[in-house]
Amino acid sequence: MEAALVSAAAGALKPVLGKLATLLGHGYKCFRQVRKEIGFLTRELTAMEAFLLKKSMEEEDLDIQDKIWMKEVRELSYDIEDSLDDFMLNADDKSAKPDGFMKKIKNLLDKTKDRRQISKAIDDLKKQVIEASERRRRYTTGESISKVNNVSIDPRALAIFEDVSNLVGIDGPKNELIQLFAQETICESQQRQRKMISIVGFGGLGKTTLASQVYKELKEQYDCHAFVSVSRNPDMVKVLETILNQVSSGCCSSIEDIPQLITQISNFLVHKRYFIVVDDIWNVEIWDIIKFAFPLNEYDCRIITTTRMNNVAQSCRSSFNGHIYEMEPLSMVHSRQLFQRRIFNSEECPSHLEEVSGQILEKCDGSPLAIIAISGLLANKAKTKDQWHQVESSIGRVLERNSTIEGMMKIISLSYFDLSHHLKTCLLYLSIFSEDYIIKKQMLIRRWIAEGFIQEKHGYTLYETGEMCFNELINRSLIQPDFEWQYFDEVTGCRVHDTILDFIVSKSIEENFVTIIGIPGINPNSQNKVRRLSLQNNGEIPVGIFLSSTRSLNIFGSPVKFPSLLEFKHLRVLCFEDCWSLEDHHLAGIGNLLHLKFLRLNQIRITKVPEEIAKLRYLETLNINCIARQNALVPATISQDGRLVHFVADRCTIPDEIEGTEAVEVLVPIYVEHRSTNFIRRLGDLTNLRKLDLRVVSYEAERELACSIRKLVKANLRSLHICLGRGPNNLIEELNLPAECSIEELSVHGCSISKVPRWMGSLVNLQKLHINLSIACQEDLEILGGLPDLRYISVTYDSSSGDQLKAAMEILIADHPNHPMLVCRERDIWFDGY
Repeated sequence: MEAALVSAAAGALKPVLGKLATLLGHGYKCFRQVRKEIGFLTRELTAMEAFLLKKSMEEEDLDIQDKIWMKEVRELSYDIEDSLDDFMLNADDKSAKPDGFMKKIKNLLDKTKDRRQISKAIDDLKKQVIEASERRRRYTTGESISKVNNVSIDPRALAIFEDVSNLVGIDGPKNELIQLFAQETICESQQRQRKMISIVGFGGLGKTTLASQVYKELKEQYDCHAFVSVSRNPDMVKVLETILNQVSSGCCSSIEDIPQLITQISNFLVHKRYFIVVDDIWNVEIWDIIKFAFPLNEYDCRIITTTRMNNVAQSCRSSFNGHIYEMEPLSMVHSRQLFQRRIFNSEECPSHLEEVSGQILEKCDGSPLAIIAISGLLANKAKTKDQWHQVESSIGRVLERNSTIEGMMKIISLSYFDLSHHLKTCLLYLSIFSEDYIIKKQMLIRRWIAEGFIQEKHGYTLYETGEMCFNELINRSLIQPDFEWQYFDEVTGCRVHDTILDFIVSKSIEENFVTIIGIPGINPNSQNKVRRLSLQNNGEIPVGIFLSSTRSLNIFGSPVKFPSLLEFKHLRVLCFEDCWSLEDHHLAGIGNLLHLKFLRLNQIRITKVPEEIAKLRYLETLNINCIARQNALVPATISQDGRLVHFVADRCTIPDEIEGTEAVEVLVPIYVEHRSTNFIRRLGDLTNLRKLDLRVVSYEAERELACSIRKLVKANLRSLHICLGRGPNNLIEELNLPAECSIEELSVHGCSISKVPRWMGSLVNLQKLHINLSIACQEDLEILGGLPDLRYISVTYDSSSGDQLKAAMEILIADHPNHPMLVCRERDIWFDGY
């Protein structure tokens, strides 16, 4: 059966209809007594779904009665699916594997008692649907609006973020700030001290972008530097830890006391020339804490803050003898430049659209966020005057009578209603993440799949289809791409601008799509059933809130305060992010979450992963990332039904023999030092692997490891990352990958290698290559130049050989027939052998 699709518009109606259709399609004699009722349910729910999908595409405010009834039907759909799923779990045949819906149903129907229970339950569901229908008789069937997904990211959308200084007219402000800092250095040369600039302006003006550009330009001139975002509801321990980690180049602190962290940062900076950016401060009280971390010393130190609040800017200025820089909207020239490059990939606008584009830009009032949002919308419209005039007319009247922020909200609303149903759902799901959170693409898509948001398309895997959705949201400028720690020209994650986040949070709460606890001013409605729960900022779940229908539980930060997992029997997604206080007992009962598909334990301190996870028959993603040197013990069996496809166990102790990984496609990272030869050999048997990440300090059985890798690349392996540590290592020479293999992406990083192995030149399918070279000779260039399908070369190098290596690689690129993209940078990643 085609994968079911859950949506914000129609709730779980589509998967419910799929299960009911399966029942009707099988003529079991013992099931005839409820076939009539199931047929009735199917017809009624089909009509309801069509009505919900049609109404959800309307841009104007819906009638209040429509809204109430639509919400009631969505809630009912979730309850119906929960009831059907509960039936499936009541099957008593322990010898039969629960491979499918109909096997479970047949097992139940063979038992008279269960047959009566099903008949009664179906009858109860019918009564609920009739009651809902009687309250609302005006729904009609209609055609849902379908959209075409873009398979890849539009390079015009990425250009906005990759070349910000050119595209949003920020060169002038950036140079003003740099010049102001430089002038002060001259004036205060006899008495150097901290100097501060506070950038102030309303949301969407580009304050963070400006601060980021200045930071990138100046940071290498200082002994240490840091860029940290505070946001509205900050975890101050995490903010201070981030500063300490950046200024000390990776120093990790176990301190969770704010005064001690401030002292530790101050002591580290007291004899250093530092440059700090503190982004997005919302109140004076927060600044009054952070400022004590920055000591007054004899060096020429610099600090930049950004804020929307004038009183915060004034406080920052008075603290450090600083300046206030008021952010100005873009000029019409720069507005046109940003707008036209996004849509037309040039600065030229077709003559028939010049007038209407000018009218649209006037109403964007120089706000980069508004311009980017509306250009993302228009990029997916036909380039005709009529289409553009419709958009201009929709936003014009509202912007004329509302404030700038409200006007931007209207533009975002237009972009939202222009999305297809599944894209709306994927976007609203981002409301579970806290402000300024970096959302990793791979984990987000796995979440979407586990929630049932992604419907498989012919010729594409579920993950590939999810990636199309991710790319489309970037193309429409509704999420911002994140390139951090990336070797190749691809996006690894995203952020959501706080103004867009405000909109989707409001929409999610209105439709009871997500329940958020821990954000001031947002209080859960105790009358609503919780479907997806986001617990932030040490928020506590109120007494009396209904949790048993929760499908997704997401907890951000410490300390961990939540009810027993036994209360969440319908969970599909369970995620603990940065939960340093999570202990073993918090995971008690996890084996009872029989619907669970996605489990992520990130930055945790547990000592062992519960053996109960082997009971999770539907688990597809298991992602465990312990804090430094915690080494949680992974059980010998992690899956019994072969559904696990994504397995990450970072800083964990993995047994030499582990069951349940036969179907795994992604396995990262694997530390191979001190591993038995048997473990290495079994690694080669995981022939479904698509991605493998190995961490190698030194390993005696290098031939066995190389042999296992060769087996994998002859099968399905597409991406191979090998991080080399200090010490003797002959793995790269031993590897000798065959020419006709599946490998498309190869990264050899960590410790430098002295030369490019000859076998690398025969990898005919290789598209992306990263290597860490100490030097490049003519033979290396000839080997790399022979790669026929290479599109990207990324090279890191030691500082002593940087100029020579970069020059040599640029010659290679110039001579290469496919003109691959070249990325050269000084080595900044070092695997220390942990």
